[in-house]
Amino acid sequence: MKFKEACDIVLECLEKEWKKADELDKLDRLESEKRAIMGFEEEMSLYKAKIGEIIDKKGLADAECPAWYKNVQEGIFNEIYGLAGLAPWAYDETEEYKNSSSAKLIGDRLYCLINGVSVLQPQRISEERREQLKRAFLMATPRERLEDGFHEVYLNNGIRITIFSGDRTKPGQDIMVFRKYVMRDLTFESLVELGTIPEEAIELFRLIINMGMNVIFAGPVRSGKTTFLQVWQKYEDPKLEGLAIATDPETDWAELMPDAPIMQLVADGKELEEITKPLLRGDNDYVLLEEMRDATAFNIALEITSTGTRRSKATVHTGNARDLPMMMAEKIRSKYGGETIDIVRRIVKNFDLVFEFRQMEENRAVKKLVSISQYYTDPKTNRPKSARIMDYDYESGKWTWSSFLSSKILANEKQYPFEMGRMKEILRELEENSRC
Repeated sequence: MKFKEACDIVLECLEKEWKKADELDKLDRLESEKRAIMGFEEEMSLYKAKIGEIIDKKGLADAECPAWYKNVQEGIFNEIYGLAGLAPWAYDETEEYKNSSSAKLIGDRLYCLINGVSVLQPQRISEERREQLKRAFLMATPRERLEDGFHEVYLNNGIRITIFSGDRTKPGQDIMVFRKYVMRDLTFESLVELGTIPEEAIELFRLIINMGMNVIFAGPVRSGKTTFLQVWQKYEDPKLEGLAIATDPETDWAELMPDAPIMQLVADGKELEEITKPLLRGDNDYVLLEEMRDATAFNIALEITSTGTRRSKATVHTGNARDLPMMMAEKIRSKYGGETIDIVRRIVKNFDLVFEFRQMEENRAVKKLVSISQYYTDPKTNRPKSARIMDYDYESGKWTWSSFLSSKILANEKQYPFEMGRMKEILRELEENSRC
């Protein structure tokens, strides 16, 4: 029996049950179907079991099954209630899919990032099925309207889905972009194994965290900023009170650090502006600012850190960490006024270090920490400056270091004499080794 025939038989049986149900039961079923598509285990198991019963009753076990599905039951479930041909990637059913961080549906074609290359997959997803998926995704996010041509939603397992459709795309060429985090062990050691950071930096990073410096993680899209933020934050003292502000719920801090009192707010644009004053009155030990991208977010970061808040971390999309203070200042000035140079001075005063990330062109699955810069104001000229502590040499594939520390960083010696002493020792050793 053809696989499509088996799917049709199962669907017919399920529709018969639907017709017999009363209105209240139908509402419950709609909610269950929506949760099954979004990846909730209980509902997925419920429908898989129901489909399994129909397969046994109708003798469909020997139906031809596409190679990308584990078996007929899984295949029929995903064709009716699941993610269709995307499901094997979303649920890591092969080693290649397990290590693939992104997938794209362009029309009916599925591309997955495998070993740093977007590879066309054999499965195809019809326009009708894509529309069903889109409607299900948007049902789970009531604020998203179907007629809008752009949407961002999340599956239950944290996969982010960006949808472009309608007038934003060509007919039959709607787009869905899926992103997932493939790193499961959020430690510095795991980043060393992946080649993202050098092993010799681990102790240095721990010292910086202990001293509570304000840091920014910068870089283009898919460069590893958010993953590094998550790793960095995991080393933070769980007894301290934190506030996480994000434009979308990309990181579930309650799951990553269940014992830490971290309040998580999701706001953007006008909503973010409206909560600025209450945020400034908060008594948090630190703030996490995810995906800062506009004047409002930059201004909040500046205002919060201007109150003396330490241990703050932020991620920013940028292609040049050296120019980041000027870019932030220009956006703040254009919306809120003020002198650009004065805003730059505040930014370099409030943030201590910026870590810049890149994905490697030869293999886009590989992310690298390519520089660490310190921000400070030159005491002689009163000019904002930045100085590299670390650089990545693309030709040799090695990290080089500098032991120079500004008076701003050295001021931490009074409160953290051991940490600063050890930091200077490490940087001197790393600089000497870099020259060899």
